[in-house]
Amino acid sequence: MSRSARAPPEWAWPRPRFKLAAESSLRDILDGLKRDNFDLVVIDSIQTMWSDAHEAGPGTVTQVRACASELVRLAKKKGVAILLVGHVTKDGQIAGPRVVEHLVDAVLSFEGERGYPFRILRGAKNRFGATDEIGVFEMGDIGLREVKNPSALFLNEGGERAAGAAVFAGIEGSRPVLVEFQALVAPSAYGTPRRAVVGWDSGRLAMVLAVLESRCGLGFGNKDVYLNVAGGLRITEPAADLAAAAALASSALDIALPQDCVVFGEVSLSGEVRPVSRMETRLKEAAKLGFGRALGPLSGLPEGGGVIPVAGVARLADAVRRIENEIWSALA
Repeated sequence: MSRSARAPPEWAWPRPRFKLAAESSLRDILDGLKRDNFDLVVIDSIQTMWSDAHEAGPGTVTQVRACASELVRLAKKKGVAILLVGHVTKDGQIAGPRVVEHLVDAVLSFEGERGYPFRILRGAKNRFGATDEIGVFEMGDIGLREVKNPSALFLNEGGERAAGAAVFAGIEGSRPVLVEFQALVAPSAYGTPRRAVVGWDSGRLAMVLAVLESRCGLGFGNKDVYLNVAGGLRITEPAADLAAAAALASSALDIALPQDCVVFGEVSLSGEVRPVSRMETRLKEAAKLGFGRALGPLSGLPEGGGVIPVAGVARLADAVRRIENEIWSALA
């Protein structure tokens, strides 16, 4: 068998478009970057790098500041993009000194719950743009792929909606996202009732529970409360208050919300349901996914009632009354 039959000639192999280097010395890395031209440089991780100009160990404030400053200076001088990978704590915060966040132009983080294939790319800092945009990706057998319609992934598509579930029409950046809130209210077997929440702020849950007790007459003092945002997404928008309250009331009353109903609205300490931004966008996203009605604030509704009928409520007690008596025909 000839040489050409065994393997293609050496010139036929494509040239690699990237180079790898196993090095943690800042001086050696800078020398290598100055010799060649790059469009993108990835440093993994900034906490393991060290500079011989300082006696401190790798990962200390001195070393991290020095290494990050030299890399930022090189990026500005050569006009290349440099990605600095940093360690994170169990709470999702950047580990070690926070000085790196002040030196760089943008801070991006990948969020995701263990056991879920979804990853959220969120910007915490951006000197040249907005920080309220997100990217949704799904981890597959060939790596990450972009999710074109995140709302379809975060919803339960099977059967009738169970008691304790409410679909929240939210906004992440400029993108409307529908996600399911799941609540379980059960008698407590211990003296101190348990409060567990995943994907939402625990302080916000405590506030909504207090409003439900004092303004709506629902008792949670001797019951365990569990609240979960389906799909591993973390919700920080105040407009999710009414969806969480509706899920909790649905579980406490053991009455399911309609299958085709979405919920949104901010709840104040007085029990008032306050209007939220971009209601029309939320309703359009719900209509696109087949939802036919909504439960939301009475004030601030779009002119003409929106693309789908909206049951407007002025107070949280009105929303609980609708759920308890299953009143969904009198729509605003």
